[in-house]
Amino acid sequence: MAERTIEQLCGNLLAKREKASQGGGEKAIAKQHEKGKLTARERIAKILDPGSFVELDELVEHRCSNFGMEKTVFEGDGVVTGYGTVDGRIVYVFSQDFTVIGGSLGEAHAKKICKVLDLAVQNGAPCVGINDSGGARIQEAVDALSGYGNIFFRNVKASGVVPQLSVIAGPCAGGAVYSPALTDFVYMVDKVGIMHITGPQVIKAVTGEDVTSEQIGGATAHNRTSGVAHFFAKDEAECYDQVRKTLSFLPSNNLEEPPFKETGDDPARADLSLREVVPTNPNKAYDVRDVIKKVVDDADFFEVQPMFAMNIVTGFARVGGRVIGIIANQARVMAGCLDIDASCKAARHIRICDSFNIPIITFEDVPGYLPGLNQEMGGIIKHGAKLLYAYSEATSPKITVVLRKAYGGSYLGMCSKDLGADVVLAWPQAEIAVMGAEGAANIIFRKEIDAASDKAATRAEKIEEYRNAFANPYVAAARGFVDRVIMPEETRLAIHQALTMTEDKKELRPKRKHGVMPA
Repeated sequence: MAERTIEQLCGNLLAKREKASQGGGEKAIAKQHEKGKLTARERIAKILDPGSFVELDELVEHRCSNFGMEKTVFEGDGVVTGYGTVDGRIVYVFSQDFTVIGGSLGEAHAKKICKVLDLAVQNGAPCVGINDSGGARIQEAVDALSGYGNIFFRNVKASGVVPQLSVIAGPCAGGAVYSPALTDFVYMVDKVGIMHITGPQVIKAVTGEDVTSEQIGGATAHNRTSGVAHFFAKDEAECYDQVRKTLSFLPSNNLEEPPFKETGDDPARADLSLREVVPTNPNKAYDVRDVIKKVVDDADFFEVQPMFAMNIVTGFARVGGRVIGIIANQARVMAGCLDIDASCKAARHIRICDSFNIPIITFEDVPGYLPGLNQEMGGIIKHGAKLLYAYSEATSPKITVVLRKAYGGSYLGMCSKDLGADVVLAWPQAEIAVMGAEGAANIIFRKEIDAASDKAATRAEKIEEYRNAFANPYVAAARGFVDRVIMPEETRLAIHQALTMTEDKKELRPKRKHGVMPA
């Protein structure tokens, strides 16, 4: 036998690399593009810095021989894995390849994903997963199911240790949906990404309902109704921009601080127009995002879950170059009341911020919890408690700005001093009380109002008496529940000063395995 030369051996390697890079082949790639979808490698290139991707396990093959699978073997086994950089920082990635056996997950496919998740945790770097798969590879039976279980286990181990981001850029059904659900952020591409446990045919057979995949699992459904997704993108390019933007606010792991960015926006900048944004009349609506954008660096506010539970606003921004997480009541939707969805949305965002050492800024204007049978029977007690739990559990710096209303239990629920706020600021029009002046006057002065000859005039007089006595920030400030009453234009500087003061905050808690969050 003739000895092979190094040129022949290298040529053989290059041929294998080329075959791996082609996934399921030209026809399959063309079909992927016809659906308006990018290939697995094209997607990775959109997320990572140019030329930074290092592929791992590109020559892995499955070892299944059931049902003729030994004749269907592709290098890489339907998922591209590796690492690269985003803005110069290491990020691990996996991208399922629908052109290879429908991106179905088998033993080898799962092991590749598990490897990059393990590496992400070991090396303290985020992991981005791009999901586009027909689900479990039926031919591999329990080995495929085991693969999903191993991925779920690693998602949980990595939770709160490194950021985990999931892109839904194709089908993601059955057990496959639980890996994205266990990660920090879910991104969905409109008319491309689909997530559901059971498909339309199963639903029709079991319940008789006629539904489409888009209705039960599309980007709009999960961003607007279910709250499963956090970001909606009109196309893949926008989606990967959202991924990169999210990573710009997050540290690589839970032992690091969020990335500082010099914005050139003076922390002492005072915007007098803030005086006009929030009406002094507690019954008038406004958009709290107008407040946020005037306060943060360069008006750059990156909103999370903008289509879901719109009565509360969550997101990321910077003040003086420092990353902050924001929770804000939205007065223009349901008057900013807290309900089940808003409580769950805010609680989760608080816990993500706290996991990754991001200070939590709360803009408060809340009249109370939403009343109603649906809310009570839906469990507003336990879901509302999630918000209390998240704020109380968080040890990141917590700064609360009371813009206007702060009534009753909802005042506490939006991070009062009693829930561990490090700094509480209040605007002059802030009303910190058990309830609004109208309701309080009806209760406190009921006898006087009932006995009066002019009940309307007496009621108006008593409402004004209560408002002057209690519907202001000064009673709370006198008790130390408010640290500073500030003018609206001083908000940016006051937040910056509070962030500087709490920069090295350390808070020790009793040792425990973990708390028990309300269900």
